[in-house]
Amino acid sequence: MNIGQAAKATGVSAKMIRYYESVGLIPPASRTDSGYRAYADADVHMLRFIRRARDLGFSVAEIHDLLGLWRDRSRKSADVKRLAQQHIDDLHRRIQDLRQMADSLQALTACCAGDERPDCPILENLESPAIVQSGPSAKGHARSNLRH
Repeated sequence: MNIGQAAKATGVSAKMIRYYESVGLIPPASRTDSGYRAYADADVHMLRFIRRARDLGFSVAEIHDLLGLWRDRSRKSADVKRLAQQHIDDLHRRIQDLRQMADSLQALTACCAGDERPDCPILENLESPAIVQSGPSAKGHARSNLRH
């Protein structure tokens, strides 16, 4: 099948298929006599695997590792589980960071009158150098820098 058909069959855009090929995530496609990429069922299966891994939030590097494990029939399932657990841990860290961001923004919007005046505590806080800090203390700094 051509790249458009492979894209439709897998839910991976033709642009992403070309990208995955360029970064070595998938092997170069075979070519027709006229130079068009041609994909076999095995390629489509691999692209579906990649799509599912991307849907679960794995990075391209992590998917490269997963594909290596998928192809290695002598692998240990513990190796796959370790990679998945690392990803879960990363997702939990990102969720915590997002919650802190949402809490900070909630506090900022609560202090904003949202009226016709140009004074805006949200913009004033964003220009404050203290907000640049990261980590658990950043949330407290965002609230302490609010102008009431």
